[in-house]
Amino acid sequence: MTFSAFALPASRSEKAAPAVIGADEQRLADIDRALIAARDDVERRLAAARRIDGDGQDAMDRDIAVYGLVARQTVLRRFAIDLCLGKIVSTAGEELYIGRTGLVSPEGKRLLIDWRAPAAEPFFAATHQNPMGLVMRRRFRWKLGRVVDFWDEVFDPATLDGDVALDDQSAFIRSLGSSRTSQMRDVLGTIQADQDAIIRANSADALVVDGGPGTGKTVVALHRAAYLLYADRRISERGGGGVLFVGPNDRYLSYVDDVLPSLGEDSVTIATLRRLTPEGERALPEADPRVAALKGSARFEDAIARIVRSYERVPSEQMVLPTSWADVEIEPEDWAEAIEAADDGTPHNDAQGVVWEELLDILTAKVEEMPPHLARRELENHAGLREVFEKVWPMLDPAGLVGALWTSPRLLAGVTPWLSDDERALLARERADAWTTVDLPLIDAARDLMGDPAMTARRRQRERALVAERERIETVVDYLSDTDEDGEGVSLMLGAADMQERLIDEGALPTLTIDQLAGPFAHVIVDEAQELSDAEWRMLIRRCPSKSFTIVGDRAQARHGFTQSWEDRLARVGITRVSVSHLTINYRTPAEVMAEAEPAIRAAIPDANVPTSVRASGIPVRRGPIASLDALLDEWLAANAEGTACVIGSALAAERERVTALSAAEAKGLEFDLVVLVEPKALGGGIEGAVDRYVAMTRATKELVILEG
Repeated sequence: MTFSAFALPASRSEKAAPAVIGADEQRLADIDRALIAARDDVERRLAAARRIDGDGQDAMDRDIAVYGLVARQTVLRRFAIDLCLGKIVSTAGEELYIGRTGLVSPEGKRLLIDWRAPAAEPFFAATHQNPMGLVMRRRFRWKLGRVVDFWDEVFDPATLDGDVALDDQSAFIRSLGSSRTSQMRDVLGTIQADQDAIIRANSADALVVDGGPGTGKTVVALHRAAYLLYADRRISERGGGGVLFVGPNDRYLSYVDDVLPSLGEDSVTIATLRRLTPEGERALPEADPRVAALKGSARFEDAIARIVRSYERVPSEQMVLPTSWADVEIEPEDWAEAIEAADDGTPHNDAQGVVWEELLDILTAKVEEMPPHLARRELENHAGLREVFEKVWPMLDPAGLVGALWTSPRLLAGVTPWLSDDERALLARERADAWTTVDLPLIDAARDLMGDPAMTARRRQRERALVAERERIETVVDYLSDTDEDGEGVSLMLGAADMQERLIDEGALPTLTIDQLAGPFAHVIVDEAQELSDAEWRMLIRRCPSKSFTIVGDRAQARHGFTQSWEDRLARVGITRVSVSHLTINYRTPAEVMAEAEPAIRAAIPDANVPTSVRASGIPVRRGPIASLDALLDEWLAANAEGTACVIGSALAAERERVTALSAAEAKGLEFDLVVLVEPKALGGGIEGAVDRYVAMTRATKELVILEG
């Protein structure tokens, strides 16, 4: 072989012995050849699929085939032989190589097992207590397409035939301490047994992943999304709703943006809570925690529903409608019958058209002086009837209604009997549309109850255009029938209803935009879930009525306190079938940093789930004066050609590459080689201040510096 897949440094030359890596060299060479063949095959199949014509089911089948082939092509182009994560050897002597995706040679030999397949589970889940039929496991560490390290774990030395490279997982520990970048590292090859068990857990109900800083909660959540799309047919089949992944902020989403594509999945919908509503783009954080607490209550949904119902009342008096043939009497019973035609679950705005059509039917049936179709046509275009109807069943604006709550003391008082006068005064503001993030779940609830008026208008526009198109086609068919003397020509064929439907030009009709974030989704994964209010939980449940959730969080990182159990907390919002898994091993934060961070959180939350670090950086936590910040950063950048740093608690005097300044809340979920915490006492007192200090300290993967005074 003229090219070696291994580029082991001199310090690990003993691992390069042919007896140790010879079989791997051959397998990786086979993978290289198979990759070339697989790429060519996918490109041929993709080109053929795109040439397929047709509509209806044929078009759907073609689109599904193209979608799957493009996803496969993306993975095969993105990776070379580093598709391979490592291998396992069973007690029967069978070797299985595990990959990011499955791979077969042109001759039909299985070269790689997809990491999500059941056969690959022991690669992640086997332990010395439960080896799962393995005698050995080898994990590769890749850099620039070559293996720069690997480590072996032997479960049964007596039955192992061959050489291994035992180093007490030092390669694994080295991988944990590698430099960070602006995006989350690729950690698939180092998934641990406790994490893998959660990734592969059943998705029927709600699963809580509770873990402290550095335990890999986010890693588990992202890999679980990819696993469920592979393993759960209910979720993976198109039309099943798919997976929604919700993160705490936009910076966090940028940080994890590349993880799922690296796992071959680009169909997961990723969003923050504020992205779930159009108003979220310009919503500001709520500055007053008292207002946030009040609006976070799910009781406001009841208030909004009460307002909507007030616009659906039956008139109590008879109305007289003048028409060209006579006066038509509209009784309260007529309105009641028309309103009954709307199903209870239909949003108010969407139901308006149903009620209108039913009212026209009722009134037309009363007419004896004119042909029904002529009477209905006049009633349908009667300005007076439409004006009255709009008062009985008006089109409502969800955002406008929520804004009116804060600008109309009388309206707010009428629907919130549980609030005091002082609490209502807190909620009052001058501008109705001065949105804050705590308004968004309420707007979302209002939109769910009412329907989007703009979407309803577009739907009606499309329906009217469709009716006009059908009438046009019917007119043409009638003309052709009149000119077709024997009645057996083209007019006979066009007389069939399904043929006329085929003649409709869909491209000429108004298009309906689909809100991809409205759901429903088959499964929702939410990170930093300890911060969500009741109203925000309801927002997510509306998008996942099955309540199939993966809920990731840490009670000790809840800025406003979290005294309940997860089960009690979720039961409050209607999620009752819950299982809780705990992660207790800290893979990110060095022991030196955790020794400083643990007392900071235990002072406020004695029962905090503080994880145990598996490694030490050898760098003690340093302290110094605030005036040394610039010099400290310059010194660190000069000494470290790679890695990222974050300053928490202070703005940067001068912008620097690889250095960012964040608040503790903004840094949540992120990680940096160096964290500089400025004036930790300034973060405040109580639980919120303790949590912010704890979060800030535990972002460090190598070094923490605290500056004061």
